[in-house]
Amino acid sequence: MPIIAPSILTANFLKLEDEIDMLNQSKADWIHLDIMDGVFVPNISFGFPVIRQIKSHAKKPLDAHLMIANADKYLKEFRDAGVDRLTVHLEACQHLDRTISEIINLGMKPGVAVNPHTSLEGLKYILPKLSMVLIMTVNPGFGGQKFIDYSYDKVHALKDMILKSGSYTLIQVDGGVSKSNIKPLFEAGVDAFVVGNTIFSSSDPLAMISDLKEMENLD
Repeated sequence: MPIIAPSILTANFLKLEDEIDMLNQSKADWIHLDIMDGVFVPNISFGFPVIRQIKSHAKKPLDAHLMIANADKYLKEFRDAGVDRLTVHLEACQHLDRTISEIINLGMKPGVAVNPHTSLEGLKYILPKLSMVLIMTVNPGFGGQKFIDYSYDKVHALKDMILKSGSYTLIQVDGGVSKSNIKPLFEAGVDAFVVGNTIFSSSDPLAMISDLKEMENLD
């Protein structure tokens, strides 16, 4: 079964406690946090006070995706705020191995995200240290964008790299995931799915999460 990680970026922040309650009751596996600084990407989301509030109420692991510059400055603070899985961007980390090693030392599961245009070659040597690679299937910064079709080729290429490396690294995708593409993406080798607008704009988010998780009623 796929791992479903609803992104609260498209949740109703005026009713955030209710939204977290809904996710706690759902078949979702993780709660995804999109952290943006307005520097690495052209948008700003939320920071540590909101993360701590979410952690105090959430019953699912927190899966944070850092779309920020200078991530190294804040790794311990993300751990202390309650993040379980921490993903940094290949494009934003000058000394990626050092960053990943520190995330591991802090007791979090490390991930690396790559933008749509970015080659996977930079992951070759570090892949065995990673819990997950996040393939961005839209350009990062905003929710509700259209899925980039060449992402399938990238998923296939990454899956091949993982198998050749003998690692157990998960593949996650983020951006434009819907009922129409989750099954072919899963069949291509994706393990974990960040889903935002498809869930939170649904008239029945609980049922939508269940459908995505079970891959039912996808027509």
